Amino acid sequence: MPELPEVEALREFLGTHLVGRRIARVLPVAVSVLKTYDPPLSAVEGTQVTAVDRHGKWLDVTAGGLHLVIHLARAGWLRWQDDLPAVPPRPGKGPLALRTVLAEGGGFDLTEAGTTKRLAVHLVSDPADVPGVAALGPDPLADDFDRAAFTRALAGERRQLKGALRDQSLIAGIGNAYSDEILHAAKMSPFKPVQNLDEAERDALYDALRTTLGEAVERSRGVAAGRLKSEKKSGLRVHGRTGEPCPVCGDTVREVSFSDSSLQYCPTCQTGGKPLADRRLSRLLK
Repeated sequence: MPELPEVEALREFLGTHLVGRRIARVLPVAVSVLKTYDPPLSAVEGTQVTAVDRHGKWLDVTAGGLHLVIHLARAGWLRWQDDLPAVPPRPGKGPLALRTVLAEGGGFDLTEAGTTKRLAVHLVSDPADVPGVAALGPDPLADDFDRAAFTRALAGERRQLKGALRDQSLIAGIGNAYSDEILHAAKMSPFKPVQNLDEAERDALYDALRTTLGEAVERSRGVAAGRLKSEKKSGLRVHGRTGEPCPVCGDTVREVSFSDSSLQYCPTCQTGGKPLADRRLSRLLK
């Protein structure tokens, strides 16, 4: 799933390639992709793109005073094309979900792999009209997201760290992969309750969060959209690396499986050498 660093890289890429250019057509191909119908997509035809922004994991393309707001979900992606076929795409069983064609030529496709269709596109007058955007917590890389803001975000939380970090209403933009990476950098168990953090641990988690996301953004900066997925994988230390040696201590990276996802961690770095029980047990093995 694209998370904050990849979406930020896409924002920069689209800012360079879209701003100042005019939209000729926006063509939904998959029935499930378009979540709003008023105004219609035709309302942005002929308008000039004036900005590309990011809200957590959401992309926001501004054109003609309207906002084309995109969430790539778990299996969605954006593919830039300098030359697009002259014939409009037809609905079918392929991965293509939506095509945006520029008046000067070229444009981008939104694609989604798999059978679970969650990629979402909204056309609204204000990004806050999108419920998922309106519910977002603070951006963890914003200048005003300091230690005090982080403390406020965690205030009253009683969940485990892994779940809290992934909650978009708590902190925007962190998903399964980077929550694993942040916790590994902070040397903390994903099952540690938020309320059990002392001040030093909270500061360490804040530093790990800012550093991990900041470094990932820098690695992704300037990378072409088509290479961002592989760039993300190459920079991960524990996520998706079950069975491999931890790059910090050499211990074997372990995994805990959920019904629809998994987490990875290093026992030596994060849990005092103890392997974590299956998540359904919600505790460390004794």
